[in-house]
Amino acid sequence: MTALTVWTHGGGLLSILAPIGLTVAAGTALLVDLDSTGPSYWGAATLADLVRAGPRRDDLRPQVAGPAVLANGGIEPDRAGPVIRALADGWPAVVFRSPGDTADFAPIVPVYPLLPEAVSAEPDRFCVFQRTGFEAGDSGPGITLPCPRRRTIQSLLSGSLPVRSRWIRAWADVWRHPWS
Repeated sequence: MTALTVWTHGGGLLSILAPIGLTVAAGTALLVDLDSTGPSYWGAATLADLVRAGPRRDDLRPQVAGPAVLANGGIEPDRAGPVIRALADGWPAVVFRSPGDTADFAPIVPVYPLLPEAVSAEPDRFCVFQRTGFEAGDSGPGITLPCPRRRTIQSLLSGSLPVRSRWIRAWADVWRHPWS
């Protein structure tokens, strides 16, 4: 099992896109939203559905190559622990979208947008920094992602894969880092 938790400083659109980008960069992977008030990602089932009905064998492993998304459906992660662990055991890669800077199920990947105000990342903490198009100071230790193109954003939000995206390719570096 390879799993990472994504938390985005400041929330907003980046908190929706960053986990999708990391999931798509992994190839065949599952994005599980741990935020009970999170966005309505595409997909038929939710984490809450799997907890209520119990996951089927087909839910616990990929049925086709490529990324899959599991919206939250209004359930807190502590109530879904066994299902979350079973999903993480069955998929080759899993990304957990976390509403906070906590890593209950996998190491945390903090994501900070590079904005004109000072970035509040810990200076010795390895982070992912997202360029925003604004002039910003030093980003600190970690990976700095290019600005995603509008077409990439639209494709990810609609659930379709971008044909080519340097933003997605940059996310692949996150999988190569030894998160702990």
